[in-house]
Amino acid sequence: MSARDNIPTDWHWPSFQPSICGMNDDRERLGLPQHFVSLRFDEKLPQVYSRLRSNSLEQLLEVIQSNKYTLVERLVAGNLLAVVGDPRISEFSHEMVEIPSGVALIGLDFKDVDKVLDEFDGLGLQAKWIEKECPEHSVQIRAFKMAKYLVTNSQYKAFLLDTQHPEIPSGWEFRRFPLERSNHPVYTVSPESADAYAQWIKSKTGIPYRLPTEAEWEWAAMGPKSFEFPWGNTFDANLANTAETGLLTSSTVGAFIGGESPFGLADMAGNVEEYVSNNYAPYPNGKVVTDHLVELNGDYRVARGGSFARFRDLARTKRRHGHNPKSATYAMGFRLACDS
Repeated sequence: MSARDNIPTDWHWPSFQPSICGMNDDRERLGLPQHFVSLRFDEKLPQVYSRLRSNSLEQLLEVIQSNKYTLVERLVAGNLLAVVGDPRISEFSHEMVEIPSGVALIGLDFKDVDKVLDEFDGLGLQAKWIEKECPEHSVQIRAFKMAKYLVTNSQYKAFLLDTQHPEIPSGWEFRRFPLERSNHPVYTVSPESADAYAQWIKSKTGIPYRLPTEAEWEWAAMGPKSFEFPWGNTFDANLANTAETGLLTSSTVGAFIGGESPFGLADMAGNVEEYVSNNYAPYPNGKVVTDHLVELNGDYRVARGGSFARFRDLARTKRRHGHNPKSATYAMGFRLACDS
């Protein structure tokens, strides 16, 4: 299986094999040539913008929230809402979803490591990256709430203006606020800044917001049937913004209709990686895995879900990842949780 499997039929990844994640050249890592190539939606976007730009706010909301419209139409509607104001996004509140209690089978059985490597052959995976998911173990999850959407640029801007917090996201080019991506998830921030945002919004609202634990995140993403991806066990590049989708940039939160988790959470796979509250540690009865993230960071915060700049293996609900400070394309964001 190669990186071009499960690509939408209306677009094909350029005929280059992706390199391993440790490559310094991001075009090479993504399997792209050094010369410019058009991506999936490059030729479609102008005509869709032309058709939707005169739509009312209500019409744009209908487009982005309905699977009656194509993915490119929903993406364009979301970008237009970013500029005129997206009523789904509030600076001082988050739409929270009740996640029920349950016994979650967290992680992966050791015997399934080779199966995962075979399934994602061609993506340069190393066995030790997958071994971090082992062993499979049961965790009793108490009921809690989790935000339907990732924290957006506009929400993070409100935090920066109110607190004068010094860390400006690296996803803001030249450190300017990207109005045209106001309803896209914020990236890249440090886990400490994600924690600071949660403390700030807690102080503003009185709601005990926090980042989810790693086990809570996995339960919320996979559901009681332990799906490999939030929507099921088969990857589909129309349901999550990963490299296979062909955007190679962030997208409006909630635009990938049908890709929601079993509990209705949007973008649990792709778009930007999501920090949890835990630093990396082996699972019970597991072993410490010293991979490139440990070598680069020492102790590091776990991130989940993959991103627009990573292939589908990171979109697996069990995959454990983190930030690589030597790569500019690690898109690290977060979403909120709170006790029920």
